[in-house]
Amino acid sequence: MEIIVQKFGGTSVKDDAARKQALHHVQYAVDQGNKVIVVVSAIGRKGAPYATDSLLGLVHGDQSRLTNRELDMLVSVGETISTAVFTEMAREQGLNCIAMTGHDAGIVTNDEFQNAKILRVDPKPIQAAFDDADVVIVTGFQGATEDGHITTIGRGGSDTSAAILGAALHAKRVDIFTDVNGMMTADPRLVTHARFIEAISYEELANMAHEGAKVIHPRAVEIAEQAHVPMRIRSTYQAPDELGTLVTDRTTTKIEHYRTVTGIAHQTNLTQFTVPTDKLSSSQIFQLMAQHGLSVDFINITQHQVVFNLVNGDAVVAQKLLSAANVDNCQCISDCAKVSVVGAGITGTPGVTARIVTALSAQHIDILQSTDSYTTIWVLVKEADLKAAMNALHDEFLGIEK
Repeated sequence: MEIIVQKFGGTSVKDDAARKQALHHVQYAVDQGNKVIVVVSAIGRKGAPYATDSLLGLVHGDQSRLTNRELDMLVSVGETISTAVFTEMAREQGLNCIAMTGHDAGIVTNDEFQNAKILRVDPKPIQAAFDDADVVIVTGFQGATEDGHITTIGRGGSDTSAAILGAALHAKRVDIFTDVNGMMTADPRLVTHARFIEAISYEELANMAHEGAKVIHPRAVEIAEQAHVPMRIRSTYQAPDELGTLVTDRTTTKIEHYRTVTGIAHQTNLTQFTVPTDKLSSSQIFQLMAQHGLSVDFINITQHQVVFNLVNGDAVVAQKLLSAANVDNCQCISDCAKVSVVGAGITGTPGVTARIVTALSAQHIDILQSTDSYTTIWVLVKEADLKAAMNALHDEFLGIEK
């Protein structure tokens, strides 16, 4: 028995037309002789009545008086409704299917409500369901504690649900359906020559997802990589035989070994902090941020100062904290953007940084900060320069003739 996992996000189940399109993919997989695990997100996005943010709005969102356990009771309803509606339509179309909550499907988590960690998955409930059914439709984003309390597993949780079920059931592959045709070399809304990526490694995709590409949650990619389960990033609105972008090990795919750069990702709405360490040490500065729940990013530490970034909303809080600690000589640059040049081929390739600097300098774009790893080089620019920077770097490394 070969199993395929298909995950459909909020836009893929937002209405009857979208759900019918999704069901074409389910039926096609069944007709190919597969058993199918379908993982669904809540219906629609913010503003839709059963979307996660809409449900949180019923209880005043961040100002809610509910405990995290009680909030999980509320927000898990979105996926439960979506699963029931999808199952009803699947049966109307003649599919032999059964619906399950995350708990029913054997997903056991810790009790860190609102952001629970998956401890294990018992494959037996789904295996038993496949004795009688061709399709098991599972609520994404949820699991349950050992005591049976419902939990949610954080933003991007439906991707994670799909990946962990694929790993536990030794799936042939995990398909992540969305409203785009697959991975692109950059955001096509910003980059003129952005193009489709036929194949990408787990590592490259995880890096691009961490750095702002929103097609899939990086946790899901990391789970699939650990289990060596291939993935596909696909469009709900394409034909079932259009397979999108393949995600797998570099050694088992036709990814060109000579491809230096795979894509250009970006994050916006950042504020850069440059904080002297004459009054607080670097460790004290970062402890102060951590104690108040502020997640710092893009860090450079020197003998006399630390440089880091926060999202614009958190920057106001950080400025007040530093001022209260009598650190009044820090410099802040708001409305910045981080541009990430990602590619497994960067490792050991000389001259990549020089090409980045040259390409940006030619467009008179100031680099406010930079750092690198084996597979990614990051630069910070003013958000006003983002589009020009993205296009300059894309043309340099991924231009039509290159």
